[in-house]
Amino acid sequence: MAVVQLARGRHRRVQEGHPWIFQGEVEEVRGEFAPGDIVTVVDFRGRFLGKGYINPASQILVRMLTDRDEPVDRDFFRRRLERAWAYRQRLLPDTGACRVVFGEADFLPGLIVDKFSDVLVVQTLALGIDRWLPDIVEILDNLLHPRGIYERNDVPVRRLEGLTERKGYLRGEFDPRLTIVENGLEIAVDVAEGQKTGYFLDQRENRRAVRPYAKGGRVLDCFCNVGGFALNAAAGGAREVIAVDSSEEALEAARLNAERNGLSDRVRFQAGNAFDVLRQMEANQERFDVIVLDPPAFAKNKAALEGAVRGYKEINLRAMRMLPEGGFLVTCSCSYHMTPDIFKAVVADAARDSHRRLRLVEERAQAVDHPIVVGYPESHYLKCLIYELI
Repeated sequence: MAVVQLARGRHRRVQEGHPWIFQGEVEEVRGEFAPGDIVTVVDFRGRFLGKGYINPASQILVRMLTDRDEPVDRDFFRRRLERAWAYRQRLLPDTGACRVVFGEADFLPGLIVDKFSDVLVVQTLALGIDRWLPDIVEILDNLLHPRGIYERNDVPVRRLEGLTERKGYLRGEFDPRLTIVENGLEIAVDVAEGQKTGYFLDQRENRRAVRPYAKGGRVLDCFCNVGGFALNAAAGGAREVIAVDSSEEALEAARLNAERNGLSDRVRFQAGNAFDVLRQMEANQERFDVIVLDPPAFAKNKAALEGAVRGYKEINLRAMRMLPEGGFLVTCSCSYHMTPDIFKAVVADAARDSHRRLRLVEERAQAVDHPIVVGYPESHYLKCLIYELI
């Protein structure tokens, strides 16, 4: 087994639990290896730090799997998958639709597994885990007994690992258009064509959280996708919901979701760029009791952060101008680089510019099946802040 020795002073982050070792942190690599192989990692004095898989084609040279001197074999992955599934079974009231494996946060770097009813969707986003895909599929099949398993490896990030993009059936053949139940609502999911693995499970608990705020009120849901927040607002007793998205395909799915849940009479869907719609609604002096902002990631990398700050500030500022005293702003960011402190500062800046005062009512994150690991800040990517205008 090849040995990766870190440069002096570069071991502390790994010791504190961070699973990534970058090319520039390495002093030398001793021994022969093939990309994707398991290697031993030591500090500058040669002291054992752990094992992980190596890929010289990636800026992340090694992704750490364990800090123990243990074999990394099929049984290792079986134990990790069993542990991840046991965590969800213990903490979730309903495992009908949930994330089964959340990559590094479940100590399986690069692996995503989502469960939609009796179908699993798998992503292998690193070369090291991709090589174990046949074993992982077999273990998942024996552990969860799904009707089928689908691969959604049609994501550009795989190219950074020297991997090709692909998707298709790994176990069984089935209609990829499914129906799940989330927060008591029926939601259509397309695991073959939907975004990411078919649906954004990470906002499940935040969607439900809007219900008491929406009761009896007029609600605006921007960047609504297939209608998650809008439907929960209506289910919570909102008298009227307007849901906006730029994707006609997403809106068509949202309309069908509203129909299947008997909520079409209170939810109206509108196609358009949310920035333009917010600007026009403000000009028309529209008023809402609750506004939800759940945009896609504006800062996909650190270089994009400055532009993201401007984007987040604009949508929050315009939303605040349409909320009365006692109204609620539900504002989200799924950009890791937009840290909680930066995000709250952006919202505060928007409040100053709109001459409004805010009270932070709830500070939320992603659902519990997307765990946050101490020492690995990248695992805390989703922020959901609920403010009252006072």
